[in-house]
Amino acid sequence: MTEERRFRDPVLADRIAEKIRSVAPKNDIIKICHVCGTHEWTISHYGIRSLLPKNVEVIAGPGCPVCIVPAAEIDEAVNLALKGVTIACFGDVLRVPGSEISLLDAKARGADVTVVYSAMDAVRMAKRNPGKDLVFFAIGFETTVPSTAVEVIKKPPKNFSFLISHRLIPPAMEFMLGIGDLHIDAFIAPGHVSTIIGLEPYEIFPKVYRMPTIIAGFEPLDILIAIYMALKQISERKAILENEYKRAVTWNGNIKAKALINRTFRVVNGAWRGLGRLPDSALKLIDDFIEYDAREKYGIKIERGRDILPGCQCHLVIIGKIKPTECPLFMKACTPQKPIGSCMVSSEGTCRIWARNMPL
Repeated sequence: MTEERRFRDPVLADRIAEKIRSVAPKNDIIKICHVCGTHEWTISHYGIRSLLPKNVEVIAGPGCPVCIVPAAEIDEAVNLALKGVTIACFGDVLRVPGSEISLLDAKARGADVTVVYSAMDAVRMAKRNPGKDLVFFAIGFETTVPSTAVEVIKKPPKNFSFLISHRLIPPAMEFMLGIGDLHIDAFIAPGHVSTIIGLEPYEIFPKVYRMPTIIAGFEPLDILIAIYMALKQISERKAILENEYKRAVTWNGNIKAKALINRTFRVVNGAWRGLGRLPDSALKLIDDFIEYDAREKYGIKIERGRDILPGCQCHLVIIGKIKPTECPLFMKACTPQKPIGSCMVSSEGTCRIWARNMPL
């Protein structure tokens, strides 16, 4: 049996589900929050919620990097594009709504917006077109930051710069614990992010907040085991940091990748769509590389944008306060073909995942 099939074995899944039922509280409602779009895809695609006791809920937090890019930063990219600067971005950023229009709308108006697979692709494009100004719209959590840092350190050509929209996951998790009417009993932390940052940044959750915290992989059995580990801690009235994803995540994480990040960026406050401005949750190029900061180079900084359109409930979906099906626009005015909210745009967005995987 291949490793992939082993982590999708239905017999093992049933056995773990039985273990889950054996440790789950019988009456109390338990809410376990994951913070990863890929986790949500696995949970929805494989019907994991159907295996859980009715009183055990798994809710989706702000784990989609595309969904949480604030409208003001989309507006910055659109503004540059409409002024004649070439914008290079990942494909799922194209349709993220800005305050008025998306990058795809700007492209339809004649702006030069192009899809790339990496920062390296964007740098190569700039080198091939030395007479054209090009900006790479760098989004993503800690997972994608090192690939941006590598290109910064290489010092790309003068016609190239970065519009940085990177965000950090632990501050968002901590923010969620401060939302008064949002009840969370345990966290499942994202595996991809954790391969970079390791376990240490999550220590605050069990130590300070008494919150069971499990780092998990992305296969169905990874998720089920993580849910079991969380429920076992809850049943034993414990709160510790555990690593289900030991085959990929270590205590220290990727030391070389973290060194690249620290050499290139400093931590600053940052706005998140649906959450507001969170302390120490974003990254900015250090002064040594300020010449590659598109905001400095072009003198552009849009402070406020319109994150949520009337009727859209993305801000509540992003923090797991409501299910996508509770939004009045879900699969009516807002569909994968014509998304209104950012949660319906990306393949990691909760609404998009539910639209593709949940029977209506």
